[in-house]
Amino acid sequence: MPELPEVEVTKLGIAPHLHGRTISAIKVIDGRLRWPVPKSLPQILPGQKIQSIARRGKYLLLELEKGCLLIHLGMTGTLRVLPSSEPLKLHDRVTFEFGRLSLRLHDPRKFGAVLWHPKTKGPVESNPLLLKLGVEPFSSAFEGELGTEILYQASRKRSVAVKQFLLAGQAVVGVGNIYCSESLFEAGIHPAKAAGKLTRPQCSRLASAVRSILKKAIDAGGSTLKDFVNSDGDPGHFTVQSKVYDRKGLPCKVCKTPIQQIVQGQRSTYFCPVCQKR
Repeated sequence: MPELPEVEVTKLGIAPHLHGRTISAIKVIDGRLRWPVPKSLPQILPGQKIQSIARRGKYLLLELEKGCLLIHLGMTGTLRVLPSSEPLKLHDRVTFEFGRLSLRLHDPRKFGAVLWHPKTKGPVESNPLLLKLGVEPFSSAFEGELGTEILYQASRKRSVAVKQFLLAGQAVVGVGNIYCSESLFEAGIHPAKAAGKLTRPQCSRLASAVRSILKKAIDAGGSTLKDFVNSDGDPGHFTVQSKVYDRKGLPCKVCKTPIQQIVQGQRSTYFCPVCQKR
């Protein structure tokens, strides 16, 4: 599933090609996504210029003159910029045309989304899908002691495991399954530890680890387990440098103890039983 690093990599890939360009047409090939693609988009979008491309959590935000497009990649979605002459592929769901260029949402499992937030409804930050998201890990609000305090205060009296606490994204967004395992290892925290038992020093290490791991993942082009490719069609390589994820039975890169695997919330978690204490 594309997480924050993969969405950020996608944003960085498409922005240079599309910023300042005007949409000439939109083709909804199959609008039966996680939420139906608004039928009015082919009438609303043509003639509007892309003023900026941003990311909030796992949503791409394409700011136009009359509103904002929210695009989510779902479980298997990718966005690629291609020549408009390129033949459509099976599972291409929506295309945005920019003269000779085409931005195409390819989504085999149809869990992605293309939604419209008009300016008449206020700033896009007020959209219900964005309102409950936690702080951005690379924002100034999560730097240093501020990040520590956010994790510490949000985790008080929480009996849920710290990994599930991070995955929920209500304290800080973007720490997906792979990056949870890696961040907790770097911080030396057992994934099954109750979030409410985190100390301030542990929260400090965890906040720092989250930023470090996500940055490394973005620099590596994200992670590819099956479907993800960037806007140029290239896979991500972060899992090549992972220290615990998908390394069950292999020696810990720090202490040589075999890495263990457990299942939390139907998702695999990997950890070192020596380096990560409850």
